[in-house]
Amino acid sequence: MSECGGEPFALRVLGDSMAPEFVEGHIIIIEPDGVVQNGSYVFAQHEDEYIFRQLHIENGQYFLKPLNNKYPTLTLSNLDAVKGVITQRAGTRRKEHKHYV
Repeated sequence: MSECGGEPFALRVLGDSMAPEFVEGHIIIIEPDGVVQNGSYVFAQHEDEYIFRQLHIENGQYFLKPLNNKYPTLTLSNLDAVKGVITQRAGTRRKEHKHYV
């Protein structure tokens, strides 16, 4: 999937575009070679920045949707912009830890 592949890496969530599932301060684990499918949380490049959204595939079209409806849904021409799949979330409390498939 990813042109560079490699080891999983972690990033800290900034902002509220993916709230309430992911809030500012959560740590997300990104698998560059993860399986991309409809509904996956993905790390993608859009224009000149990296973002994290939920991938929706509808009628052969690709969309990056935020969970917070204050933000716009973005359209992708293909999946080349997807750089990894979020596989885990960690917060300051153990109950905030979650795995995604």
